[in-house]
Amino acid sequence: MKLFNNRYRSNSPRLEVWDYSNPWWYFITTNTKNQKHWFGNIVNEKMILNDIGKCAKKSWLDIPNHYPSVELDSFVIMPNHIHGIIIISEKSITRKSNVIVDEGHAPHLQSSEDLNFHTLSNIVGSFKSAVTKYAHKNSFKGFKWQRSFYDRIIRNERELHNIQKYIQQNPMKWSIEKDLPENLEI
Repeated sequence: MKLFNNRYRSNSPRLEVWDYSNPWWYFITTNTKNQKHWFGNIVNEKMILNDIGKCAKKSWLDIPNHYPSVELDSFVIMPNHIHGIIIISEKSITRKSNVIVDEGHAPHLQSSEDLNFHTLSNIVGSFKSAVTKYAHKNSFKGFKWQRSFYDRIIRNERELHNIQKYIQQNPMKWSIEKDLPENLEI
């Protein structure tokens, strides 16, 4: 860990040799801060979404509307985390201008002359921002995400199939796996 502004800061979990704007299949997991259950509950091995969980689902499904070069595959919203497969089908290039542009879930200021490649971090960050905005406007004032997110570059079709199966079975395994030490951030 490095010291930044007198605080320890962990290194990026992203693979340094990979360009995350590359067209590819990516498995991501993003967690709520302190593993707090914000999105609903598992009942009879099925996820029952509450209002913020429904917002997370809507925001997730809305990603391709903000990033036309992105497709979604399997995903699941759990009480305290989200698993999903994001497919970047081509490099999304956007000319920048000196105006605020609302291309993603979160408007951002862009400067002229440069080109913008949307990365996996842009996409996930925009999704997280949309859910956070909803939460803070709708009585979920303490809602926060864990910093960053986990990603895996899906390497082949067998791995894709295994990840899809894992995502689909996640609610069924919740009662068994939710309290395992390796699944808790300590």
